Amino acid sequence: MAQRRALILASTSNYRRELLARLRLPFECVAPQVVEDPQPGETPADTALRLAVLKARSVAPRFPGAIIIGSDQVASCEGARLGKPGTRANALRQLEYLSGKTADFDTAVSVLDAASGAQRSRVVPCRVSFRLLERDQIEAYLDLEQPYDCAGSAKSEGLGIALLARIQSEDPTALIGLPMIALTELLAESGVAVLS
Repeated sequence: MAQRRALILASTSNYRRELLARLRLPFECVAPQVVEDPQPGETPADTALRLAVLKARSVAPRFPGAIIIGSDQVASCEGARLGKPGTRANALRQLEYLSGKTADFDTAVSVLDAASGAQRSRVVPCRVSFRLLERDQIEAYLDLEQPYDCAGSAKSEGLGIALLARIQSEDPTALIGLPMIALTELLAESGVAVLS
């Protein structure tokens, strides 16, 4: 039986770590060293893809024989990018802005074979329609969920689902931050079979 290669998740995100753990493969999380500012004229999907690629590449020199996963998500609505709110006040403003609107979440994943340099990447779009939200609903949600590390402030895997009218995506995990359907395909193409 061939020895399993090291699997590295180039991320400090708890959400991505929890999602990758579903595959029951041993892996290590390593913080990528990447400036996450968008480039001029770059679309949200292009930003997510570029950063996912760079995150994987940024840790490759430390793990030359590993398979490395990078991922990034960029949220936007009507041309405005939606970052992680960081504070309750910012989350409140974000959700008031999103009330009754549809936001786009572009989540990219990139799998780098550090030994060969081969890199495979994909962007998985997700459209999220928000209900019309009352201020007291938003306040109650923020009291209970405190989603300050979540772009768009609505954690669909938690109480944030009550704020949403519709989610359109080929992969529900993409909205959480790591598109697992695409990832398992990219891992298989890189020689990492999940179920074998």
